[in-house]
Amino acid sequence: MRCEFVLLGAVEVRLDGCSVDVGGARQQCVLAALLLDLGTVVQTDRLIPRVWGESPPLRARATLHTYVSRLRRALAAAEGVLFQGQTGGYRLSADPETVDVHRFHRLLAQARSAADDVDSAERFEEALALWQGEPFARLESPWLDSVRDSLGQERYSAELDLADRGLRCGRHAELLPALRDRARAHPFDERAAAQAMLALYRSGRQAEALAEYQRVRLRLTADLGVDPGSSLQLLHQQILSAAPDIDPPEPVSAPVTPRQLPAAPAAFAGRARELATLGERREPAAWALSGGGGVGKTWLALRWAHEHLAEFPDGQLFVNLRGFDPVEEPVPAVSALGGFLTALGVASASIPPDADARAGLYRSLIADRRMLIVLDNARDTAQVAPLLPGGRGTTVLITSRRRLDALLAAHNVRPLPVGAVEERDSRAILLRRLGADRVDAEPGAAEELVRHCSGLPLALGIVASQAATHPDFPLASFAAELRAADERLDTLGTGELPWSLRTALSASYRVLSDQAAAVFRALGLAPGPDIALPAAAALAALPRPAARTILAELETASLVDQPRPGRYRMHDLTRLYAAELAHADSAEALTRLLGHYCHVAAVAADLLAPGERYRRPPIPLLRDPQSRCPTPTLPSPGSTPNATTSSQPHEPPPSACREWRCTFPSRCTDTSTTAATSRTH
Repeated sequence: MRCEFVLLGAVEVRLDGCSVDVGGARQQCVLAALLLDLGTVVQTDRLIPRVWGESPPLRARATLHTYVSRLRRALAAAEGVLFQGQTGGYRLSADPETVDVHRFHRLLAQARSAADDVDSAERFEEALALWQGEPFARLESPWLDSVRDSLGQERYSAELDLADRGLRCGRHAELLPALRDRARAHPFDERAAAQAMLALYRSGRQAEALAEYQRVRLRLTADLGVDPGSSLQLLHQQILSAAPDIDPPEPVSAPVTPRQLPAAPAAFAGRARELATLGERREPAAWALSGGGGVGKTWLALRWAHEHLAEFPDGQLFVNLRGFDPVEEPVPAVSALGGFLTALGVASASIPPDADARAGLYRSLIADRRMLIVLDNARDTAQVAPLLPGGRGTTVLITSRRRLDALLAAHNVRPLPVGAVEERDSRAILLRRLGADRVDAEPGAAEELVRHCSGLPLALGIVASQAATHPDFPLASFAAELRAADERLDTLGTGELPWSLRTALSASYRVLSDQAAAVFRALGLAPGPDIALPAAAALAALPRPAARTILAELETASLVDQPRPGRYRMHDLTRLYAAELAHADSAEALTRLLGHYCHVAAVAADLLAPGERYRRPPIPLLRDPQSRCPTPTLPSPGSTPNATTSSQPHEPPPSACREWRCTFPSRCTDTSTTAATSRTH
């Protein structure tokens, strides 16, 4: 049965023209929320506040499941309509043409891209005719209210665009009553005022057109303290001088094919696995490339983009969101949307001021186009989400130093971690930048440069640029400068603020919480290639649960990674930067860490030789109260590597505590000096 969904008015579902009962208000909210994100998994954690706001019922998830089940039964006979329960959410699949909101957006996009004003006006009229009243009438939730407002702004913008077409087609007399009513209903809208003035003037009512200008000018001056804009003032001067032919308001430009990609990286090498992963063609395709500063995320995205340009004939959009820029503030989503709309051919006068309205227009314009969108250097999910398209033919590449877990959970975005490049690929980068003759002439020095740059493309690029600037210097001289660990970060700089490894790391560090920053500094002191959670907790003087939470924040920020469960490591150059920041409190942190290791060793020794524990001398570090930590869990002697047991301290012999070398004397309570001493540890 043919199904039609009405959202631009009271929520209604029609099967072959007959209305279907889709339940009460909350159940209709569920239907509306799924229809607006048609074909996309809406996570339960997002769906609940959409339906109930900030005060959901205690059993909201169960109630939500019941609502979806009822809707599935009510629409079981609808052709092409499918409700699916996905991991953590729900998806409603249907033809977008059966949903009036999606049809409205398609018609708007067609109207704005039409070749002539007559065809454009017909599309606008068809789109506006879909409105049957206030969207989601009689339904209330904060989220629906915001969507309702956004749709209302899109409708108002479409009405203004339609009036532009009508005026250019000479329909000023027909449109005049509606234009005057709109100008009075929106007294601060200079575009509405200009349309009314032009219609009055063309109808032979010059004095009334001038009076309309004075009304708007006085209102703006009295209420806002500003004068009319330059375009309205110019129109006033033209009417005042009785110009024979006054141009109508500026038309919306025809859509163009944007080509905004920066140049492909010349020295790119390797990344075969990542490139192959990005090549997995699924629709919609959206990838979040995450990794530390300088690891080459943008290079990877641009390399793949340029290799696949033919797949995106409708253009490519690129924006540097400056999420971790050392100089500039992050680009707000509303500004990025404005740039995209301009690139898509929308005239500045037709770009809505509101972020939601801009997002709706942006999605409408690219809904049926095969485009690539690169969102580079994103700060967080809130900055990225409004820039995600709704169409199926668009591919999105997002790069960020953060993992953007919320984006992955709430949208159909897949993660792609980007780590250091392999050693052979690092050498290939040097070869491409410096030439085979120079690299092959000093193979040992070249290998040392590769080793000290630790697979970080930014570091390799800086070293290569320094060597290229001094072609007569031996590579060994640059390797010698990198050899000293305490000077390595100074060497890996170009003198320009954004192109410095220390600056790149600082940009990630300065957005950490105070506690995460303290743990980051402490981790720079830890010896060895990685560190276990209990040791990290001791190093940072934190309980294990708190340490685990902070380490998760650092992992999300790509400042540490977790190669195995419970073990954490830093990139070598990141560790150098962290150690630089940690000098002030390094002694206390290292004392805590050594105390932890001594404690683990003591517990292990008790497991291996329990009879020797009372003859071993005490470990001085363990008498420091700061080094106290929970008893570790270690494998029992003779057990398999995966079989672990929690080893508890053995009971001391029946003698005074001072005769027993207590592992934790400051935590020992000696209640008697007799053989019946009672102790708690």
